[in-house]
Amino acid sequence: MFQELVDLIHKKTDCDFKEATVQIRKYIDGMDDSDFKEIIKNIGIIPENIEHDSSEEKLYSKASDVVLARCFRMLGLDAKALDERADSADIIAESTNGYNYSLVADAKCFRLSRTAKNQKDYKVGNLSSWRGSENEYAVLVAPYFQYPQTKSQIYSTALENNVCLLSWEHISILVENDVRESDKFSLESLWNASQMIARDKTLSFANAKCCFLPKMDDYVARKMGLSDVEYIEELYKYKTFIMYRGKLEIAYWKSQINEIETYTREQAINELIKARKLQEKIVAIKGYMDKLERQGKV
Repeated sequence: MFQELVDLIHKKTDCDFKEATVQIRKYIDGMDDSDFKEIIKNIGIIPENIEHDSSEEKLYSKASDVVLARCFRMLGLDAKALDERADSADIIAESTNGYNYSLVADAKCFRLSRTAKNQKDYKVGNLSSWRGSENEYAVLVAPYFQYPQTKSQIYSTALENNVCLLSWEHISILVENDVRESDKFSLESLWNASQMIARDKTLSFANAKCCFLPKMDDYVARKMGLSDVEYIEELYKYKTFIMYRGKLEIAYWKSQINEIETYTREQAINELIKARKLQEKIVAIKGYMDKLERQGKV
């Protein structure tokens, strides 16, 4: 099903973005739960065949918002992916079981080939501000093993601003185990985890930047009633799955290398010109010069 979603994204990039989003949402929300669970496992990794900084990548990002919104609904919340707006969260969710809270969320996906990431890639501070005064919690969902694994500013920022750092793996494990908020079972403490971690008297200021994902693992395991060993076994399955995805992505780039090796000299030159967007740069400069000339500046 994930490959079908990727194929659909490739097909819809020629459409108006809003219309393409409607079609993507219809596809994701219309599939049955078992197929959707496969999407959750895969969505955090952007396929290498989706061109970087392209309309396809933009649509893939929107698809991840729709996926996360459905995940929250499967966890018992009322949630929706918002229309694209500048300087706002992508998802809003609300408890429907009398707990009287709401949250904003942001979905992050990365390529396996993307190694250098910094705090700007996660936008933890932005997510906190997007919560506003009307939403109690802010939740970031990103690939587990692409969070910084030792120290990072994102952890201290999350603790200072009570932003819950979850992973697609966390969400997938919760959904797979049919965890669902009800009038007798609340997930609110999970969304509030960063505040509880920050209150831990054993956490010194010097350690505020340390990765606290293991603490989040404890919270998630507790919500499911799993022992540490059982939970680690669950998480290890995802590590194995990521290795499988990695082999697929490597195979894609090897196929690209094989194709390039068949190019004629002229084809290779044309591809290099296109890849470096040289013609686009010339057009941009000419447009700027024409604008100056029309203004009587030259």
